[in-house]
Amino acid sequence: MTQLESLLAQLHAFRDERDWQQFHNSKDLALAISIEAAEVNELFLWKSAQDVDPVKLRHELADVMSYCLLLADNHAIDLAQAITEKIHLNAHKYPVEKAKGKATKYTDL
Repeated sequence: MTQLESLLAQLHAFRDERDWQQFHNSKDLALAISIEAAEVNELFLWKSAQDVDPVKLRHELADVMSYCLLLADNHAIDLAQAITEKIHLNAHKYPVEKAKGKATKYTDL
């Protein structure tokens, strides 16, 4: 069992003990990801990065990732495989010789 599979099993157990699967439809999980990501942003609002509470940041990132895992599971998406695939796609969009040291969108390289 991979680490992601183990985390997903723990999330399922937590969710199922509370009978929350009924609330974990794809739309609501997508909204939860967005809301939790906004809470990550809020931690940085009006602060420098070094002033952010690392415990709060860790917890908010865990919320985002938990909802991502559950949403991916709803759609039978292997996130490790999806991330690897996206890295390869981005490597083609952002070749090193054009993108190195630049924050330019691929369409403008």
